[in-house]
Formats: sequence, structure tokens, C-alpha cells
Amino acid sequence: MNKTALTLMLILLVCSIEPAHSQWIPYDETEDLVQNANHPSPKMRYRLIQSRLLDKNKIMTAVTDQLNGFTEEDYLGLKPFILGQDIPSIQTHIRAGKLTYEKLTQWYLYRIFKYENDRSKALNCIISINPGAVSEARLRDRERSAGDHPVYGMPVLLKDNVGMEGLPTTAGAVALINNHTPDAFIVERMKEKGAIILGKTNLSEWANYLSSACPNGYSAVGGQTLNPYGRRKFDTGGSSSGSGASMAATYATAAVGTETSGSILSPSSANSVVGLKPTVGLLSRSGIVPLSGTLDTPGPITRSITDNAILLSAMCGEDSTDAATKDNPKDIAYWKDLEGSTLKGIRFGVSKSFLTDSLYVATVARIVALGGIAIEFEPEKSLLEKFSTLLSADMKRDLPAYLDRYASEDIKYRTVAEIAAFNRADSLIRIPYGQTIFDGMIALEISQEELLQLRSKLHSDAVSYFEKPMAEHQLDAILSVANRNAGLAAAAWYPCLTVPMGYRESGEPVGITFIARPFEEAKLLRMGYAFEQSSKLRQPPPEYR
Repeated sequence: MNKTALTLMLILLVCSIEPAHSQWIPYDETEDLVQNANHPSPKMRYRLIQSRLLDKNKIMTAVTDQLNGFTEEDYLGLKPFILGQDIPSIQTHIRAGKLTYEKLTQWYLYRIFKYENDRSKALNCIISINPGAVSEARLRDRERSAGDHPVYGMPVLLKDNVGMEGLPTTAGAVALINNHTPDAFIVERMKEKGAIILGKTNLSEWANYLSSACPNGYSAVGGQTLNPYGRRKFDTGGSSSGSGASMAATYATAAVGTETSGSILSPSSANSVVGLKPTVGLLSRSGIVPLSGTLDTPGPITRSITDNAILLSAMCGEDSTDAATKDNPKDIAYWKDLEGSTLKGIRFGVSKSFLTDSLYVATVARIVALGGIAIEFEPEKSLLEKFSTLLSADMKRDLPAYLDRYASEDIKYRTVAEIAAFNRADSLIRIPYGQTIFDGMIALEISQEELLQLRSKLHSDAVSYFEKPMAEHQLDAILSVANRNAGLAAAAWYPCLTVPMGYRESGEPVGITFIARPFEEAKLLRMGYAFEQSSKLRQPPPEYR
């Protein structure tokens, strides 16, 4: 046999091997880091990409143990029924017998393995996999009925600050790497409706509130999350980075993120997906590692408005252990009100501060062409003075309360100071970007009275920022860009919905963000749906189609 024929034979042999027979081999990332050393954004001048703690082969074993002979042929054969399909379409395929919940779950697991085991494609957006996901899916196949919630049987990923029994809840931090907790309240709600928790996603460590130098999407546990639209080129946004990237790459039907100030809006915009930051109190925070009890909320991150509405509905409920949810709206089938949505006659506030953004201007023109009414306004100057003081004061109090109530007995750290001391003992592994925010938090001294006054002032200032133009111009919503008004919306407790509005010349995704008054999520979703269906601007990342 000549050399050319032998080479061809070896290539064919390698190509025939199923991905499930491969293993992740850590690689020398020096060249990648050198290439990013002069990135225009200082936050993307990475010091490392691969986690120094996470054994990816353990994650992949949890995947391959559940594939049970699922092959590349199966993956390709089912692809038309899953990739690019929303939840109602997938449910239709299941009812038609073209798909099962078992095969759906295996398809996502196979896809995670296929891409996350490939050095040129890996996004580092998965921290752990539920080893019982396929078994649960088989149960869903046996027990499904005509009256099921549309989330029934759908594989969902959780940001790794959301508690789930059976998987650690780490917040990306080494101190919590073995933190086993019960299900968070929202996870209980999803499971009651038949959702399958597929696993946990990476995040910006401690919800992006550890170090001012830390890149979006980095955690000591999960490593550096990368953006599928441009690995090491575009920011992932934070802190729900893994949830955003996993949705863009189609690793599940839906994902859960959390937001304090921009942590759903930012990664959703950066990854060209739909992200909803609900009104504080619509969804429970119980069982979620906190940053600020004043501002925190979980929320859905999906590839479509319909899926977003379905997941939002699945998480709702009043929680006796979270006072913010008292008397909140519940049992709303948000997805049922979307058909027939229109922008005709809806009054949108257009901030003059964004009119230098060509995509924003084009999007406003599109909304007007769809019958929306655009009213330009000059936004008030609002600096949210001492906003970070509120976050630090809250976390300094709320994190110990969470640890006392939910953390495993073997988690010995009960205060921010104890966690910071633990980090300093091995800073190279635990805090390679430092912990400037934690150090400032420890030094912060503020009385309860001062904190209450600060909280009240920030809230009233933020409400005024939105309400003045909304009242003056009788606005239904205000249009923003990505997470540009996230801090103000957070302080005001106003819900925000970001929807893909296109891509920069570089290919970087950007979202248009609709902001409305508290508990107007249904209105936001209808606006978003009308815009999404008429524009269909979202394109999947080229390397993950």
C-alpha cells in the first residue's frame, strides 16, 4: 500500500470514530493567551481559558454514560426536528412520533460532547451534567398526557448559582466546589411541570462581583466561557455567560440565568438570544446564591420569545420563604397571548443618547414601520451614586444568610471575610484576577439606617428616570441597547426584555431592550414577539449550525 493510500485510510478511520469514544486532553493555551494580550477590550486579555480545577472528562463521562449507543447518524437524523425549533414545534414532533423526550435529551447531550470536546469549538459553558437526565426523560415519555405544560420533557440548563439537588451549586467559586443543596424554589416549580434539568452552566464568578479585573464569563471552577459568535474575539457578557453561550450553541431547549444589574441582559445580547429580567418579586430567589436581596432575580434565557414565555411561566409561584414574591402574579400562561401580537399604536420612548448607534436607529425605524410610535426624549443624567455600596452591603449580609440556610455542612466558610481569606491562601488557582470587590466589601461599614436610606434613594431616583418620560409622553415602553440601562432598571425593579436586533460589521451580536413598568412581563413579551416575528434577525453562530 502506498503512502497516499495509507494516509487516506487513516483519515477515514478517524472520521468514523464516534465523538463518544474521544477524551478531552488539556492543551497548551499559551498561543491563545498571547493572541488575546492586545485585545481592544482589557476585560478580554485573558490569563487563562481552561479551568485548572474542573475535570472535563468527568463531565463527559456523565454524558457518555447516558448516550446508550446514540450515534452520529442518530444525531444527524434528528437534527431537523430540534435545531432551530422552538418548544411548541419540538412538542409537535414528539406527538407525531418523530422524536421522544429520551432522544431529545440524548441529542443535546451528544451535541454538548461533540462541541465541548473539540478544542476549536469548546465554549467552557458547562460546569456539570445531571447523570439522571435521560432516565428522567424516559419517565416523561411514559407519563406524558394531553394537559402537560409545554415545558414538560424539555431539557433546561441552570446557571450554577441556582440550587439543584444532586449537583453542586458553586457560583463558580472554589470555596463552594462541594456545595450540595436542595432544589431552589424555581427548580421545584419547573420539575413539577415536568422539565428536565440537564445540568449547570458556567458564570462570572460570584455573579461578577468578585474582582474589577475579572473578565465576563470567568470562574475558577469553570474557566473562561467563550462566545460562539467569536471565540476570544467577542465578549460573552456576564454574569449568566454560560447560559447565554449554551443557548446560542443549542445545548438545551432553554436556560435559567440570574440578574442583579445586567447579568441576563448582557450575555443574552452578546450571544444573540432572548433574555428576560423580570420584575423583582415575580420569581423566587430562594435557594439561589445571592448578590443583592434588594435587586436579585432569576429569569429565562432562550432562543425565542415563545420559549422565554414558556420558561417564565414554568418558574412562577409565590414563595413563603421569599417575601418579595408575596401577592405576585402567578399561573399566567404567558405563551398563550403571543399570537396576534402587534406593535401598532404602541408608544416607545427613544433615548437620544443612543441615536449614534446605527443598529438602534435602524431598529427604531423598523418598529415605526410596524406601526409603533417612536417618541424621542432626552434622558435625565443619573449616576446611581453609591450603587456599588448597596450591592456590597447586601452581599455582605445576604451571602452569610444563604450559607447558613442552604450550604452543605462541609462548607466551612460562613462570611465574605472567611471566603476571601480562603482565596488568598492559593490566589493563583482561586483568584487569578484578584478579589478587589470582596476586599472592599469586607472594609465597608454602613449602618442599617444608612442602608435603608440608600436603598430608598436609589429606587426613587431610578423610578424617576423612567417615569418622567413615560408619564410625559404616555409611553408603553422605553427602548434601550443590550444592558445599557440595566442598573437603573434594577434599582427601579422594572422588567426588561432583550431581543436580537442584528450584528455589528464585525459580526458581534447586539440586542434591543424593551423596558416597561413592574409586572408588565406579558406586555413586554408581546412586544418582543411582534418584533421578533416580523424581523427574524437572529442568526445562529456559523460554527454551531
